[in-house]
Amino acid sequence: MDWFILIGRIVFVLIFVMSGLTVHLLKWRDGVAYARQNRVPMPELLVPFSGLMAVVGGILLALGLWPDLGALLIVAFIFPVAWMMHAFWRIEDPMMRMNDQVHFMKDNALGGAALAFFGFFQQFGDEVGLTLTGPLF
Repeated sequence: MDWFILIGRIVFVLIFVMSGLTVHLLKWRDGVAYARQNRVPMPELLVPFSGLMAVVGGILLALGLWPDLGALLIVAFIFPVAWMMHAFWRIEDPMMRMNDQVHFMKDNALGGAALAFFGFFQQFGDEVGLTLTGPLF
């Protein structure tokens, strides 16, 4: 069963590590422009900072190195992204509204899964195999 949990952790964090590395860090200027377009305050600071949260949280969760902290970093990253970057209720064009609504719902679902990972590692962290450490909290 530990292998299934490990594979699930790795597949789950890929989206956070990849988007954090690309949009938030390597192509941060594009990320800043997109964030500014969505009225995000201080995008020059928040885009790279949120990218670091996503990447570090994803790596911690995948490796099982303080996986509860990794899950919380993902939670702290994804819910603000959902609400600030995919505020579909502000969009008038029906197709663009639907697209952002899908991303909003996806991000909230990913945030819910990250919360579930946090709870899972809080309850069973020391019993989960294929991790480098137990939970931090």
